Amino acid sequence: MDYDYNSTDEDGYIVQIACQALDFSTITGAVFIIIFIVSVIGNGLLLCILFTFEQFYLVTKIFIINLACSDLIFAASVPFWAAYHLHHWILGDFLCKFFIWVHFSGLYSSIFVLTAMTVDRFCTVVLNIWPNNNQRKKRCAIGACVVIWVISIGIAVYDAFKMEVSDDYYCEVSYSDELGYYFQIPLLLFVPIAIIIFCNCAIIYAILRSANRTRHKALSIVFCIVVAYIICWGPYNIVLLIKDWYRPRDCEEMERLDVVYHICRMLAFSHCCMNPLLCMLTQKFRSHLCSKPCLRPSTIKRLVLP
Repeated sequence: MDYDYNSTDEDGYIVQIACQALDFSTITGAVFIIIFIVSVIGNGLLLCILFTFEQFYLVTKIFIINLACSDLIFAASVPFWAAYHLHHWILGDFLCKFFIWVHFSGLYSSIFVLTAMTVDRFCTVVLNIWPNNNQRKKRCAIGACVVIWVISIGIAVYDAFKMEVSDDYYCEVSYSDELGYYFQIPLLLFVPIAIIIFCNCAIIYAILRSANRTRHKALSIVFCIVVAYIICWGPYNIVLLIKDWYRPRDCEEMERLDVVYHICRMLAFSHCCMNPLLCMLTQKFRSHLCSKPCLRPSTIKRLVLP
């Protein structure tokens, strides 16, 4: 597929250059389908464990349940983006808007829940101001999650209404909204990431100063989840900013940037698979998973063998 992009010549004038785009549609479509399958299975098992696992810290449990729901909602849109890469958009204008809404609802709620989890751990470990009453903790955590979902769904509706299907079957932004774009990027990306990094640095410092570090082992799950989010989504958002601000000098530079963009995009989408895998690394989750009658090896053997 040929496409044009704007570059700058030696005299500072903007010129238009035609380049041959690399075809990533098949690879991206296949990877997205794998991501969808792994995410649904992993997050489904994670929710099953969390709803029956009573010996887990209550507030963290509530946040991880909401995080798993965010990942499932995000994953629900992934097969349609896989089909989009393989065959363009053939589902009409309404479903274009709907799946953009689903996509961003999962994305925004995920980063907000991660921020809330980190702030919760910061208040408990560093400030030591979290209430001791379990029912009050539960109400505060549920209230925070309700606010997160209302905000996430509302902002996603705004994003969805900007989309439409073009004449050449592309589900894309129908009009430019630079003010909204430059407002959303800091608010939905840089501010939460800054809060998360600050809180985790303070938590690590407090743990290193603590005489009893073993009681903070539960923090490892939250910390790993946060690190996984930054590793998966950080490069993709950086590449998006580079594509917005940097003007490649020739087609070769444009091709390299395009390759990096597609790799980082697949890495970002794979984040919806990461949280179940990270949780399963802990001994408590693995032992609880194996303790379920439906997942015991003897039960599986009776179901498989005649």
